[in-house]
Amino acid sequence: MEKESASRALVARGFGWLVLAVTAGYMVNVVLNFWFDFPGVTAGLENPLSLVQVAVFAVLAAVAVLYVLRSPDVSLRADAARISDFNRFLVRAAFWVVLLVGIGDSILSFLRVQGFLEGIVGDDLAGSLARADFRGVYLHVPLIILGIVIGAVTRGLGFTWLTLMVVIAELAIVFSRFVFSYEQAFLSDLVRFWYGALFLFASAYTLLEDGHVRVDLFYASMRRETKGRVNSVGAVIMGMTLCWTILIVGFGTASSVIVGPILVFEVTQAGFGLYVKYFMAGFLAVFAITMMVQFVAQFMDSIADKRGEPGGRDAHAGTM
Repeated sequence: MEKESASRALVARGFGWLVLAVTAGYMVNVVLNFWFDFPGVTAGLENPLSLVQVAVFAVLAAVAVLYVLRSPDVSLRADAARISDFNRFLVRAAFWVVLLVGIGDSILSFLRVQGFLEGIVGDDLAGSLARADFRGVYLHVPLIILGIVIGAVTRGLGFTWLTLMVVIAELAIVFSRFVFSYEQAFLSDLVRFWYGALFLFASAYTLLEDGHVRVDLFYASMRRETKGRVNSVGAVIMGMTLCWTILIVGFGTASSVIVGPILVFEVTQAGFGLYVKYFMAGFLAVFAITMMVQFVAQFMDSIADKRGEPGGRDAHAGTM
């Protein structure tokens, strides 16, 4: 009986890590397809580069399976905690990226609209910075790298500060418009940029804290084991399916809703606004990936609840 129970735990862990491996492989192949002109896994044996892309999936899946088989003593809750910690890093890095890009692009847009930029960097560089592709590569990409580094060395979940940043940006708009009669497109763009990030990046953390609203008449009265069964099924059927739908639709072709704007560094029609519209398309990808990771962690935690393992969010409630 104990062997059967242990094997089921291995299956659950294996499923979770395989989902993460396939997700990582899919995103690696997205980069290979659209930025390195690889043919895609569907090209088959006709193109050796396609075999490389198939090998990406195979290697990552093999690593996931080997990890599970070589760590049979690792509990479901330990794996879930490890995955959640990694997801915290993803969200934290995303916060620093949007904070730095928002501030950096706003400063640049302000200098452009006031006519100061040419005097600081020269006419040639100022003209180049007015192009979305140049600004994206030489301003945004370094800020993205810096944001990821800061996210790796800090520990707080910084996205909660985005609420304050949105309020400050809104106050700046109110004061500049009604007190100084000054209004520019980049100020409104900054609010939309940060608010979109706040809404989408906070979703995975809200799921971790079980903060999403449940419209359910029966869940609250269920036993802990039954809740685990419901949550594990819901994480797979409702949660992971939604995330895969977003990723497949968003990265299906070069004109898809996520990758299309990113490839061309899409911007708004306002000439002196922020050049971050393509970032907001990428927010959907960050949302889908972080939610996928957190759904895997929730799946493992829920299976542990179903098996009656100690620990977990409802440990005390289950004994009442």
